[in-house]
Amino acid sequence: MPHDVDLIILLAVGFGIALIFGYIAARLRLPPLIGYLIAGIIISPNTPGVVADMTLANQLAELGVMFLMFGVGMHFSLNDLLQVRRIALPGAILQIAVATLLGIGVSMWWGWSFGSALVFGLSLSCASTVVLLKALGDRGLLDSVNGKIAVGWLLVEDLVMVLVLVLLPATAVLLGGKELAHGAASHGNIWVTIGITLLKVAGFIAFMLIIGKRLVPMIMQFVARLGSRELFTLTVVAAAVSIAYGSYAIFGVSMALGAFFAGMVVKESDFSHRAEEETLPLREIFSILFFVSVGMLFDPHILLEQPLHILAVIAIIMVGKTLAAMALVLFFRYPINTALTVGASLAQIGEFSFILATLGVSLGLLTLDAQNLILAGALFSITLNSFVFSAIEPIQRWIRERSHLARLLERSGDPLAMLPDEVDQNYLRDQVVMVGYGEVGRRITKTLMEQEIKVVIAEENREIVENLRKKGIAAVSGEATEPSVLIQAHIMHARLLVLSPMDIIDIHRIVDIAKQLNPQIEVLCCAESNEEAEVIRQDNIGLVFYAKEEMAKNMSQHILHQIELAHHVSHSH
Repeated sequence: MPHDVDLIILLAVGFGIALIFGYIAARLRLPPLIGYLIAGIIISPNTPGVVADMTLANQLAELGVMFLMFGVGMHFSLNDLLQVRRIALPGAILQIAVATLLGIGVSMWWGWSFGSALVFGLSLSCASTVVLLKALGDRGLLDSVNGKIAVGWLLVEDLVMVLVLVLLPATAVLLGGKELAHGAASHGNIWVTIGITLLKVAGFIAFMLIIGKRLVPMIMQFVARLGSRELFTLTVVAAAVSIAYGSYAIFGVSMALGAFFAGMVVKESDFSHRAEEETLPLREIFSILFFVSVGMLFDPHILLEQPLHILAVIAIIMVGKTLAAMALVLFFRYPINTALTVGASLAQIGEFSFILATLGVSLGLLTLDAQNLILAGALFSITLNSFVFSAIEPIQRWIRERSHLARLLERSGDPLAMLPDEVDQNYLRDQVVMVGYGEVGRRITKTLMEQEIKVVIAEENREIVENLRKKGIAAVSGEATEPSVLIQAHIMHARLLVLSPMDIIDIHRIVDIAKQLNPQIEVLCCAESNEEAEVIRQDNIGLVFYAKEEMAKNMSQHILHQIELAHHVSHSH
């Protein structure tokens, strides 16, 4: 019985080859999505061998975009962004402007129109959230100050790109492109069209924040009470797909924006962690299909035909954008280590670049060659990104060993790098020096100050230090692995050094500096895992406290105490 098996061929061959090359990429310590892109190239019409159906691939890619944006929405944290807003918000916007201008300048020099150059520059300005989260997670930096700044920076980039995806169809004709088939723009005044588009977007956002934010969590809670796992998963998937399609059909905005807000409203639910966990396999499957379909669009011939153009694209992504980001971080008076980490985080492009390039082609603003240049830039930059991260430590060491100016540059004239003059010198004797003001540090500091015990905080996040000083708490900004920071915290006269959970290498460096400056100081370390606590104990650095272990101990003591009370009561009767 004859039947159409194009979809099955696409899935079977696409997943099979993606698995092979994804595995090879992971073994080489590269992001697996490099393997997925290569799998797409292999089954594309541009290479010999098995050729998958491009029409089906594009439809599956649409679903992939929706689930990617849904995942971005679920990971979007306004609180994380607010913590680093003073550097992430202006920094990301200025960096996007610099990278876009570089892209415009180079492409117009090649003879492109302004509309094409603008889309091309924007495509090169936004880094991949998927690649960044993987890189920071592998290095244990997600919860560090540097990691939070990098993630906050990318959240701002994502929001800007979402806005670009909304406005680009409405402005395509003005930029020399064409209308989408469904009529994203009208033939009237272009500013009226933009105004109508923004009104539709505002109406959709208002609907989601007023009604969707309450309705979706309520439905999820209702279904969760039934205890059916598959129905709960179906509810979350239905919310993602239906909101994405509804935003397009009713409000006329992109399905990508709808999926992003669907993720945001699901995150508001009490079951957000469960929703994220149970939809993760489905989101990852469609994400893989998205990257495979993007690979199918790439024509490898461009590597031979336009090698200099590709080198220029890679230079913009990995040199121009990175240096711009580092300069901005140093301008905001963050240390060199933060500048290098943020710079490395942005030295690649990814999913938003693909989405923007595909939209640009459909609007007639980009040629297929331009799209291939963007895809080539993504392939090379993502592949090289892990090496860029590995170079942070050697580069930082080289800068600090050879350039006294560089050491002064990151701290020169910084009022937060020194304690205020109004701090009483008597306060800076027998004090507790607290390194890190995260959740553990906040709780310890609060308890100590309630007991009127003197505390000085050493914290990397400048915004936290500013807020602490407004509250009258002695705090100094900087990395405690730098002697100058501990000197400013007057470690020489301190009684105790308390270290929040951090990398074991940093713990060793801080303790070594502290012991040199104050051989008698007692050290207390907070560990995030039992294994980490055991390593610190074996190294004989100081007393170690493991949160879960201490909680279990306290709960056990409480249970025993309650049982003992009950035992005494029963005997008294």
